Amino acid sequence: MFTNKHVIVAMIVAPVLSILAWFSVGEFIGEKPQVAQPGQSYPLVEKSNCRYESGLCELENETFRLKLFYQDNAAGKQLVLRSSHALEGVIISVGIPEGEEHPGAMHSADGQGLEWRLALGSKPAPEERIRLVASAAGSTYFGEAGTLFLQPGEGGEMQR
Repeated sequence: MFTNKHVIVAMIVAPVLSILAWFSVGEFIGEKPQVAQPGQSYPLVEKSNCRYESGLCELENETFRLKLFYQDNAAGKQLVLRSSHALEGVIISVGIPEGEEHPGAMHSADGQGLEWRLALGSKPAPEERIRLVASAAGSTYFGEAGTLFLQPGEGGEMQR
């Protein structure tokens, strides 16, 4: 069977054609990214670093990215959010998945809307979830993330 040149050519050409077909279908039929429209809501995807003790949690939707981390320093226990785009406001709640926690507004820390902070009474437990809604350029972005990314140990600023 392997001495037949037609079989050898087919074994080389078939994988190449399948890869080309995969990308061609994605290019012609796949969904194209679009600019966010004012008044619309868009989901944020929880990245994998939120699922282990990385010290950083990233949420994103195409080029819109939010980074969450925990600080425990002289200013107290805080949840810090950094954004790739200037935000108009952020509402966040931290609690158990089945619970209905009351959301609180984060406060802009840099005056440009790129860094937001929320004072916390205590460090969130690993089983709790973070739910947030951020507003930017008239669009609303919403997402949910676990709190397992918070590293145990002494305070200080986490990785960014």
